[in-house]
Amino acid sequence: MHFLYDLTNGSIIVAPFSAVNESIWEHMKLLFFPTFAFAAIEYTYIGKDYENFWCAKLTGALSGLLLIPVLFYTYTGALGVIADWFNVVIFFIAAGTSYYVETLLLKNQAEIFKTPCIAFIILCMIALLFVILTFVQPEIPLFMDMSTGNYGI
Repeated sequence: MHFLYDLTNGSIIVAPFSAVNESIWEHMKLLFFPTFAFAAIEYTYIGKDYENFWCAKLTGALSGLLLIPVLFYTYTGALGVIADWFNVVIFFIAAGTSYYVETLLLKNQAEIFKTPCIAFIILCMIALLFVILTFVQPEIPLFMDMSTGNYGI
């Protein structure tokens, strides 16, 4: 998904679901959409067996999404450099943490919300936010393309 936007010559159809630049926000999007899509598929097979399925998915996704900027800004602030190889490591740490949190919550049947419907709605709202902010990006560091200094598409 990282290079899909470039491979499709800047397709407006794939832009909401793939990275359109090298910003931290776009890398967060790369974690969210595959996670959400996999959760939708997973729900058809095992999701109904867990009352807390969507709560676990939301909590896992949020933990991974938060780790990406926290780890990136921590290491770049402390070291004053940006290392592409370490950005890849951060992504894998965030993805692994996301799925680890989900697994713990599913195994323990921990419920964060009283109704799983609320968790699913929040996940859908996050997806919508990613889509909207693909096209309308505020000029803050989270949205800045690290390689060009530009924002958005």
